[in-house]
Amino acid sequence: MELTTEIKKYIDKSVLCWLATVSAENIPNVSPKEIFNYYGANKIIIANIASPQTVKNIKENESVCISFIDILVQKGFQIKGKAKIRNKTHSRFEEMEKVLIKMTGGNFPFSTITEIIIEHVKPIIAPKYVLYPETTEKEQIENAKKAYSLKKES
Repeated sequence: MELTTEIKKYIDKSVLCWLATVSAENIPNVSPKEIFNYYGANKIIIANIASPQTVKNIKENESVCISFIDILVQKGFQIKGKAKIRNKTHSRFEEMEKVLIKMTGGNFPFSTITEIIIEHVKPIIAPKYVLYPETTEKEQIENAKKAYSLKKES
């Protein structure tokens, strides 16, 4: 499964993603991730900044699910795949690290990266779009700004 232009657009517009993992004992864990990006044609990479449970779970069970949305438009994607923890000895670590350091400005140190190979993609869409098909993204943005008490743009 390859990353489309639309998926990349939503990754670029998302402030956080949520990474779900499962331990060897089948105990789920969901953790917010701020430093993530697409990498190559079919991968997402995430800096492991303060993620000991995530790293432990991935080492025990490589199946993961990641979700991200544009909070104003209230659309995004859910992606399922297989994850690997990459450390500094991995052949592509430096290349992946450069992508993520560009986002952190070097302010958040990390020694490992989660590399997710995408297997399945499903759009996430706010129920209002389904229940009221005439809903426009512009209307949804205005409603979200009101709900989140954000100022209107001039």
